[in-house]
Amino acid sequence: MTVLEAIRKSAEFLAKKGVDSPRLQTELLLAHLLKLPRMKLYLNFERTLSPTETDALRELVRRRGRHEPLQHLTGSTSFCGFEIAVNRHALVPRPETELLAESGWEFLSTLNPQPSTALDFGTGSGCIAIALAAKCSSAKIIATDISPEALALARENAARNNVTDRIEFLLGDGFAALHSEERVPRAPNPTGKEDRASQSSALRKMEFDLIISNPPYIPSAEIATLQPEVRDFDPRAALDGGADGLSFYRKLAAEAKPFLKPDGKIMLEFGDGQAEAVRKFFEAEKWIVEAVKEDYSQRERILIAGNKTR
Repeated sequence: MTVLEAIRKSAEFLAKKGVDSPRLQTELLLAHLLKLPRMKLYLNFERTLSPTETDALRELVRRRGRHEPLQHLTGSTSFCGFEIAVNRHALVPRPETELLAESGWEFLSTLNPQPSTALDFGTGSGCIAIALAAKCSSAKIIATDISPEALALARENAARNNVTDRIEFLLGDGFAALHSEERVPRAPNPTGKEDRASQSSALRKMEFDLIISNPPYIPSAEIATLQPEVRDFDPRAALDGGADGLSFYRKLAAEAKPFLKPDGKIMLEFGDGQAEAVRKFFEAEKWIVEAVKEDYSQRERILIAGNKTR
């Protein structure tokens, strides 16, 4: 079978299975298999696939026909130009989240040359933390997640992108992940002794220039209606935002202020139609909502709020 024949037959199969953009999906899978840029496939249409290549392509196409995400099949995706490994333990990064990361590093860049700090709340694959660290060399990033498997993936991605030295990964549920005495930097005590009170004080004083997050925001009852690529392969914990999808925004509005510097900012991604509710949560907690940004499809997607009234 030639490359062109393989593309045609595989695209027909995926179309019958209801996969979006079946020709493109096939070309991306074949380019991955042959280790070629996708456009170079067009220069190799007459190339005959070996039996091993044919069998491997068939297996990939079968899995894609079962709606396994393309990114899981290729093992990675691009996020802000960085290669991010993906698997079932973390949400596959979306293009909309690139806008969140960009807003974050643009803000941190205004703080240069002073060192800055950021908290990536619920890091998942680590994509946001990695983008911030790579774009802001003077920034120190702390990335938290409740899933040890997600943190393992995030660490792998940090190493892949050479930013391990600027990101600290912490396991825990929300802000509780920050309360680890083993990791809190403390100035040396002149007496040479550090008592429990000074350690607790150090914990209370942990503050960031930026808190950034793409939290779960799908209402629990709607998860069953999602595309199978999301519903069946992304971890439910990365999707489920509670009964109305807004549980994490209530939590962040109520609990984030003590962890943010007076001139710091919080930046959050949210779902379709949630802008007004999220804004109200933060205004009720006396935050200053500075902006609500739109995504590529002109849908309100990102909230930016300040902390000056604390």
